[in-house]
Amino acid sequence: MLKVRITLIICSVIFLSACSSGDWRSASRDSAGLAPPPAETPQAVIEVYAADAYGWRGWFAVHTWIAIKPEQASEYTVYEVVGWGVDEGRSALRTYQTEIPDRYWYGARPDVLLTLQGEEARELIPQIEAAVERYPWTGEYRAVPGPNSNTLPAWIAIQVPELGLQLPFSAIGSGYARRDRGD
Repeated sequence: MLKVRITLIICSVIFLSACSSGDWRSASRDSAGLAPPPAETPQAVIEVYAADAYGWRGWFAVHTWIAIKPEQASEYTVYEVVGWGVDEGRSALRTYQTEIPDRYWYGARPDVLLTLQGEEARELIPQIEAAVERYPWTGEYRAVPGPNSNTLPAWIAIQVPELGLQLPFSAIGSGYARRDRGD
């Protein structure tokens, strides 16, 4: 019986250490080299990214975000939803300016789900901005069933169907966007 307990403890420690991706504070947030550099790209750009969620969640789920760059802009505007701070009254919707919208998501290299440039992007950017303004779950975050990081891109895809944005199956929480379209 003691051997079984020791074996279970050892297996549990190994399993739990495999779930860890290290310290999130030291995980890479470097550019993946996917986004057109804003200084070299005068035309408008829209990009949607997905990266494995942090830690063990990345085994089955992704985190998604949207970046837009109007014509002649020197930076991208990134829109994403994160849960930390929501319980203390912080908005789940985060908006920031950056030259590198394609950062690793805490160690996970992103993939490009959608990229549009030029006239098509220029025409759709105001619609994306308006959809972000109407996002109805800024004060909420729940990993499952949502709203979570995947709900915002799904919401934008519904509000701006001309994007043609398709989120992967692993974008858990994307279906939550259909609960209340805010129309």
